[in-house]
Amino acid sequence: MGNPRLFNRAVIRMSPMDDSENVRSFLQGLVTQDTTLVANGAPLWGALLSPQGKALFDFLICTDADGPADLLLDCEAEQAEALVKRLSLYRLRKKIAISVDQRLGVFWSKDGSGKDDPRLPLLGQRWIAATAPEDHDVSLEYLHHRLLQGVTEGVAELGDGTTLWLECNAAELNGVSFTKGCYIGQENTARMNWRSKVNRRLVVVPIAQADEKRQRIAYPELGWSVEHRRVEDLAGLDLPDWLASALDPASPAWTLYSRSTACAEGSSTPNGLRRST
Repeated sequence: MGNPRLFNRAVIRMSPMDDSENVRSFLQGLVTQDTTLVANGAPLWGALLSPQGKALFDFLICTDADGPADLLLDCEAEQAEALVKRLSLYRLRKKIAISVDQRLGVFWSKDGSGKDDPRLPLLGQRWIAATAPEDHDVSLEYLHHRLLQGVTEGVAELGDGTTLWLECNAAELNGVSFTKGCYIGQENTARMNWRSKVNRRLVVVPIAQADEKRQRIAYPELGWSVEHRRVEDLAGLDLPDWLASALDPASPAWTLYSRSTACAEGSSTPNGLRRST
């Protein structure tokens, strides 16, 4: 059996074509993350936003040991070419190559030897490496594990310019820097953070608690629903501990469940969720 690869992910390579160009500096003025902190292969989760601060593309930013001046973007395969096109619009006259690297793939393991997912350690480990014919697809296993942890990603869940980045739980999942300089969508994102006012959240709930009017996408075969709900409508839902604690850890109205415990003990359905103790 080959290596566990996410066949629905792709790798975009950004390379300077001139010694005077700096890929990190170029990306620093565009995305939500502080690209100066990407080092030693440890990825950072970030996004390219609309001017209004709404998510267009999310991705993990990585370094490349074989090309220290390059940056690699671990992104949705279906959105890779669109992301390349969008980034190229901002390139103007900069001599920076931006393209999908067909030689590389994204690999994942729940308890492997890669780097911890920067959003949440419980998401497992991932790494970028050369693909091989014997690689096997673990996309479905990863999807189930990610939803179990209550983490959303990708256009189908985050929307295409329809969801404010902080509503995607970006602050809680280390997807935004509030100390770096300006980037596209920064003004509205910083204002929301300064006012501590995030009125809606993307949440993953058991399908039995689904509200079709607020549903972004449903995974009935896995038992989960991704929804965009107002914060006041979240009380009583089966939310992951990291989100419930961030919203209101002291409120008796919350029903807290430990998805991490369920996962560790081998539960494979929402019915396996256990109350936190």
